Amino acid sequence: MTQLRRQLPIGIQTFAKIREGEYYYVDKTPLAWRLAQTSGYFFLSRPRRFGKSLFLDTLKELFEGNEPLFRGLDIHPRWDWTVRYPVIAISFGGGVLQSRAELDRRIRDILRVNQERLGLVCPDAQDVSGCFAELIRQAHAQTGQPAVVLIDEYDKPILDNIADSETALAMREGLKNLYSVIKDQDAHLRFVFLTGVSKFSKVSLFSGLNNLEDITLNADYSALCGYTEQDVDTVFAPELDGLDRAEIRRWYNGYNWLGEAVYNPFDLLLLFRNRRFQPWWFETGTPTFLIRLLTERETWLPRLGELETDADLLSTFEVDNIPTEALMFQAGYLTIAREEWLGGTYYYQLRFPNREVSQSLYSSLLRIWTHEPENAVRNRKQLYRLLQSNDLDGLKDLFHAFFASIPNDWYRNNPIARYEGYYASVFYSYFAAVGLDIVLEDATNRGRIDMTVRFNGRIYLFEFKVVEVAPEGRALQQIKDRGYAEKYRAAGQPIHLIGVEFSREGRNLVGFEVETL
Repeated sequence: MTQLRRQLPIGIQTFAKIREGEYYYVDKTPLAWRLAQTSGYFFLSRPRRFGKSLFLDTLKELFEGNEPLFRGLDIHPRWDWTVRYPVIAISFGGGVLQSRAELDRRIRDILRVNQERLGLVCPDAQDVSGCFAELIRQAHAQTGQPAVVLIDEYDKPILDNIADSETALAMREGLKNLYSVIKDQDAHLRFVFLTGVSKFSKVSLFSGLNNLEDITLNADYSALCGYTEQDVDTVFAPELDGLDRAEIRRWYNGYNWLGEAVYNPFDLLLLFRNRRFQPWWFETGTPTFLIRLLTERETWLPRLGELETDADLLSTFEVDNIPTEALMFQAGYLTIAREEWLGGTYYYQLRFPNREVSQSLYSSLLRIWTHEPENAVRNRKQLYRLLQSNDLDGLKDLFHAFFASIPNDWYRNNPIARYEGYYASVFYSYFAAVGLDIVLEDATNRGRIDMTVRFNGRIYLFEFKVVEVAPEGRALQQIKDRGYAEKYRAAGQPIHLIGVEFSREGRNLVGFEVETL
């Protein structure tokens, strides 16, 4: 039986609108059922545009007992529709707040909206924490059922000001004033759920809410937000015609929180509407703070997609302490490749989730790390064409001309250009920005190849050296002496050995030797 095409729920965060309209819907109620069995306090961190708001709105309609919306869904026969709970819904998703005064006004307005919806009155509307506590108590007293508190984008006022630490800290204290109320209202609460992008410590933001369970890395809830492979092949089956299924997977799948991998919903919905492979999610929010941080820390760009961390560092996120690994993971630019339990500690190997993220991130970095962004665009295009034609002399000329075109004033005004790894990082970033199949520090029985590229039926082995650091140079000779090519001879494809040598003093390539096997 052919499945009919439905409307794509692009940007829709309202459960009722999706269920009452002719929209596709991926049933997340089995996970809602599992969560709701406990009178608990839960926290979930996911990147932006992953469906967190829609899931919270689903919980709101569920606890309020809006039974018609759930007919035909997994949870319908299991839920007690005779019981209705008062729901207090708080969201900081809309707009940008730039001061503590603006934050307090927004909170007072949010509490007022909840009071009106529940038919309650706060004695002192100016007292944020007192009004929130009174709202919870009154909701329980009036309905006879303990309240449900749902908080969406709990951290957005902080993250919107993360580049201004003074304002960010003020926002943190304002939110702490609100959230700290929860811990003393346990007798009046049935269920609490908070979502956000980052994970600030309980000490800094929740003031003693020790029973808040973080399900971010709970394998059972890995697919709570996002679409699984099965969702794509079943729910969205009518949209797949004419699209390369393997390419969909390569571009957009791969986000993982220790369970089933998922796609970003925003990406897939835009792909289905526009029928084009583009970085839809990445383009909705330029990660300027991340790019600046990576630049200030002189990050070795070739290793970005292979960072390692432990559980503590992965969850560390404070205004004045933001590890690179935690920031990239929580923002969605890295995901978990592997978990390892070693000596009483969980360790995580991180990776880029898919082509969209890796290619787009390196493109953004090139715009900052190189002179004149428009040149970076032209050079990327030219690089791809040169590799298509296997023009290695042209490749040498391209990079030589690129570095030679950077004026001295740019170097003086950009400390990153004095970073030892600058040249190799930029060289690598160009290859990553055109979406090539790259392996870094490719292991062989004689050592590690700096960079291996497979493209168009050919294999390229690169070794990089900075002559001031390794004055003996001879990058190509190292590839030959260590027999790096032996690993790939069985592939039966042409193998190109390429030794690339840079000079910090000369600010350019001083060696580019090629040998083809």
